[in-house]
Amino acid sequence: MTTPSKTGPAELPLAGEFPQVDRAQWRRSVEAVLRKSGVLAEGQHHDSPEDLLATTTYDGITISPLYTAEDEAPAAGFPGIAPYVRGGSPQGSAAGGWDVRQRHADPDASLTNREVLADLECGAGSVWLALGDGGIPIDQLGDALNGVYLDLAGVVLDAGAQFAAAADAYFEVLDVQPSAAIGNLGIDPLGVHARTGAAPDLDAAAELAVRTVRTHPKLQAIVVDALPYHDAGGSDAEELGCSIAAGVTYLRALTAAGLDAATAAQLMEFRYAATADQFMTIAKLRAARRLWTRVTQVSGSPAAQRQHAVTSSAMLTQRDPWVNMLRTTLACFAAGAGGADAVTVQSFDAAIGLPDPFSRRIARNTQALLLEESHLGQVIDPAGGSWYVERLTDELARAGWAWFQEIERAGGVVEAFPLVRERLEQTWRQRSENIAHRKDALTGVSEFPNLAEKPVRRRPLPPVATGGLPRVRYAQAFEELRDRSDAQLAQTGARPSVYLATIGPVAVHTGRSTFAANLFNAGGFETPVGSVEDFPGGVACVCSSDKLYADQAADAVAALRKAGAKHVFLAGSAKKWADTGADAFIFVGCDALSVLHTTYRELEGTK
Repeated sequence: MTTPSKTGPAELPLAGEFPQVDRAQWRRSVEAVLRKSGVLAEGQHHDSPEDLLATTTYDGITISPLYTAEDEAPAAGFPGIAPYVRGGSPQGSAAGGWDVRQRHADPDASLTNREVLADLECGAGSVWLALGDGGIPIDQLGDALNGVYLDLAGVVLDAGAQFAAAADAYFEVLDVQPSAAIGNLGIDPLGVHARTGAAPDLDAAAELAVRTVRTHPKLQAIVVDALPYHDAGGSDAEELGCSIAAGVTYLRALTAAGLDAATAAQLMEFRYAATADQFMTIAKLRAARRLWTRVTQVSGSPAAQRQHAVTSSAMLTQRDPWVNMLRTTLACFAAGAGGADAVTVQSFDAAIGLPDPFSRRIARNTQALLLEESHLGQVIDPAGGSWYVERLTDELARAGWAWFQEIERAGGVVEAFPLVRERLEQTWRQRSENIAHRKDALTGVSEFPNLAEKPVRRRPLPPVATGGLPRVRYAQAFEELRDRSDAQLAQTGARPSVYLATIGPVAVHTGRSTFAANLFNAGGFETPVGSVEDFPGGVACVCSSDKLYADQAADAVAALRKAGAKHVFLAGSAKKWADTGADAFIFVGCDALSVLHTTYRELEGTK
């Protein structure tokens, strides 16, 4: 570091005192690492070794291992100025943080009231209430909000197709001047259509929204919910495109009902999923603001998109649900860094049932920690200027806009629903393949499962409307196998098992026996370890090093068959060890779900 001068402040060159490194030097270093890992052969060169480390998203976007100033992207502008990529207001969340919004769906209105008051007393700024068939009875809304200062705490309603009845109930509950009421009525017939397939009543939605503008000027009316598309297994660009298409549909309906475009845009709040993929979530929220700005510019009134980020339901697991605390912390961080106006952290047990006070407190305190201890809200667009984030934002915005245009060409989000469903199904199939092959890891489920975990019990969630897009969870296929294992344990007192038949000392076989145990545990199988000679019967998996396989694997497989093995796996390459006589092989990138289903069939003697 240089010292201060008498004529000016000290300079801080940071990396300036290190030797300059060019891209060619970096590539040579990458090649050296790739040779050590076996990706490149000794002495082999690659013109662009970074291509070997690149990954591709579900939207076809290439994620490179290195970004530089050469990775150009459009200027992001400034916070509070169109295209609002860097935030909808100049100060961002620096003044008071984002709106901490907690969700409530317990049908017991008195219990919900206690939980709502606890949330508001301990850091929440607003509440999100599920009403009607999926939550609190609409006629008990007043009981649920008893004691809530409705001029201070925003209330967001979520009543599905019953939005009109819910709005009327809320208007009756309001005990403040109409001009002071805040929150959102949650009118979203397009979201209901996506969830249930029911025809949306846009005229009724627009009529109620217009009435709300005239009587409650601070109260928003419309929610553009992108969660149905995410929850169906869709990609980030698909979520973006569908949300913009829905927003445009609402904009048309509201202006046709007599509102000007600027007023109509201010009535809407967009709801997006936040996942543990923090950079993708940050880029998605930034891209969403850019896309909506383009829509409102064309409409004649450029406006910032108001965003409500919700930690993803699809990423939550029922098994080892404690890991969900880590997932939601990452997602909340990404939502805050991405500039969301309001954030909901779902409880870690949300995939199991109704949360208890402990899980609600942890969800609430996750936001409190990021705001009060990490001071995340005090930094405006902290990811801005990153070559990676700016490039990713641009590419995601382009992919989302292309999908939006495709929906528009097909007649809009309602007419294009078959197209949307088909596209999401394709993405879900691709995602399911990656999950099955453990390319998309699920910690505590497909990776590092804990068969001895104690189940978390919760009261069941209220039933939700179906009939439209499916609701999926990434972990569901593996968890169904775990349920199968639990059922056998309850019936027989023992879980199904796969015997790991090891060759050689522990230091030799531990790498592959650990890999095999992790894979089979993910399906609910116990994995006792022992020698080939001690095989007790059932299904076996041979585990050792390539060096010992060359001399002993074929004999080990033959000995296991002679001992009555129903099926013999070998932990290693199918191409390299096909002549050992093993029935199947497990290796990095294999179809783990297929292996696990095969194992159950062999143990049960079924086809």
